[in-house]
Amino acid sequence: MSRRLLVTSVALSFTALVAAQTTPKVSDDALGTIPYDKFERPAACATCHTDIARQHEQAMMSQAYTHHWDEIEYFELAVPHAGKEPKVAGVKAGCNGCHAPLAFLAGDVPPKKPAEGSRANESVSCDLCHSITGFSGDLPYNFNWISSPGKVKQGPRPGVVSPHHETRENPFLRSAEFCGTCHNEKDPWGLFVKSTHLEWKEGPHGKGGIVCQQCHMPPAPGRSARMGSDLPDMRQHLFHGAHDPGKLAGVAEVRIHPETREAEPGDTMKLTAVVVNAKAGHKIPSGSAEERVLWMHVEATDAKGATYHLPVDRKGFKDEDFTVASATAMAYQDIGDIKGFANFPGLKRDGTYAAMAPGDRIFRLPYLDPQGRMTIAQWNTAAFATDYRLAPLSAVSETLTWKLPDALPAGDVTVTAKIYYSRLVSSVGEYLAVPAEEWAPVEINTHQTTFTVLP
Repeated sequence: MSRRLLVTSVALSFTALVAAQTTPKVSDDALGTIPYDKFERPAACATCHTDIARQHEQAMMSQAYTHHWDEIEYFELAVPHAGKEPKVAGVKAGCNGCHAPLAFLAGDVPPKKPAEGSRANESVSCDLCHSITGFSGDLPYNFNWISSPGKVKQGPRPGVVSPHHETRENPFLRSAEFCGTCHNEKDPWGLFVKSTHLEWKEGPHGKGGIVCQQCHMPPAPGRSARMGSDLPDMRQHLFHGAHDPGKLAGVAEVRIHPETREAEPGDTMKLTAVVVNAKAGHKIPSGSAEERVLWMHVEATDAKGATYHLPVDRKGFKDEDFTVASATAMAYQDIGDIKGFANFPGLKRDGTYAAMAPGDRIFRLPYLDPQGRMTIAQWNTAAFATDYRLAPLSAVSETLTWKLPDALPAGDVTVTAKIYYSRLVSSVGEYLAVPAEEWAPVEINTHQTTFTVLP
């Protein structure tokens, strides 16, 4: 080899070595690459960014690891399953990429349980988000953010000066893709079991340039730091979503009307309910849609106060059975596989809610395990059934056909349509001893109409 070629070869090798050492690791490759002590603790950030810190403390971002259901799902389902089934072994570490990212980066897997008070409890911390410089690849998903912790903090504004750290304007923090790095998730079967960012991107809000932060971090006058200047549009760190009563209120609208305003006993009355997602910039339910329940319940009350439940008319589409409430349908049998229970019959597919009756319409995307059974273990999803959720700025019509009783008394009949939401299927919540507030149904909208029964 000539001297020139040797020098060139050495130089190229050195360049490759430096690149390998300085290129940040992302997603699974980032496991164990950055120790805890490279990140500021939230308490340190709170000394200056007081209002932001207090908001963050009340948001699910700060509870992504410590939240009751997340702890139960991880330690009682995901970790045991990862130890039994090689196909899903990656969830033992991977869940932490979004729920306890500092623990993931530190290689602390599985982290200590929340009661033991490790730094995993910081969940999605201030410094984690403000250390992210961008993401790897063409699509944000599976925590493929790039973290570069240190004295330089990433922020959405130019020209910000701090006595404690440098601040660098980074437009990525203003983008929906920033959120998508965790709010899109692909499972071991290659399915997007979380797709909130993708739903937004394909919908009218994404196409119109209304990004996640405009709804979940709305601007308001204020100061980002105690010694900072007044800002007309300081981003609020609320991150409010399905766990916030204000966000849930009215997220789905409903209106119902009868085909005619007068009827006689024995007639057949047709009613039409229109259900609208006019508020969320993604489908509802979204995120961990496999465990969430959104449904419509309709009742009629006659002139003497007797009530009648009205089931929806079936439309005949593929997999419709999953979207019509049943008191007997079973699902979630893979919980038995995970826990090692032979012949586990499963749990009530639609839960046990006083506000739900057989025949109610459920707006859901069923997740199916490798045996074709409905699952709440998103990492164990091999297929989807038909997606019957509410798309943003879209409506669905549901009809209800009621054969009026021959003895129905004369007078006004009031028909009430209600929309309910539960963050976790109640049967799963009860079985796994999840606190009741995590699966209690929330009434999010209601509407009434009337018609008259002639004598």
